[in-house]
Amino acid sequence: MRLKKFKFKKVNSTNNTAIRIIKNSNFKFGMVTADTQLSGKGQYGKKWISNKGNLFVSFFHEIKNINVSLSNLTKINCLLVKKTIEKYYKKKILFKEPNDLLIDKKKISGILQEIISVSGNKFLIVGIGVNLIKSPKIKNYPTTNLSELINKPINKINFENELKVIFVKNLSRMYKIKNKVNKK
Repeated sequence: MRLKKFKFKKVNSTNNTAIRIIKNSNFKFGMVTADTQLSGKGQYGKKWISNKGNLFVSFFHEIKNINVSLSNLTKINCLLVKKTIEKYYKKKILFKEPNDLLIDKKKISGILQEIISVSGNKFLIVGIGVNLIKSPKIKNYPTTNLSELINKPINKINFENELKVIFVKNLSRMYKIKNKVNKK
């Protein structure tokens, strides 16, 4: 499976950019990354604090015949992000419902999923934020960042690429399963 990567210097939101790409192109699978995100979105309409140097990425794909609930997709996608973080950090990483990853009770990552319908086709957009080098200040919600935890700088491009590989493997697996089901 080929995943088209769209890289931007500055966007309002990687999820909104993914939605625009879906609506204005024929791409069924993609990845949107940005160096700067001006109006990142969090769960329940909250703002995602997007400190420069941290990871802002949205994966999108058509969800034809995938029989998995949105809450289970959230758990799967959190697990994929967790697997990427575990390549750098070997201690315990917890999943906090509905969509956060925590280390030592501090938020390191959040995921926002949206489903849209375009020309009768449904698409899932998975927006991911990972605190790679800066910890956002959030009232009543402690945060951390990967660089601080491992005491060395994180190469954002390498982290992006590792996350992309994990997502492509998972999508390929989901679509193979879907195709096997459809052939029966």
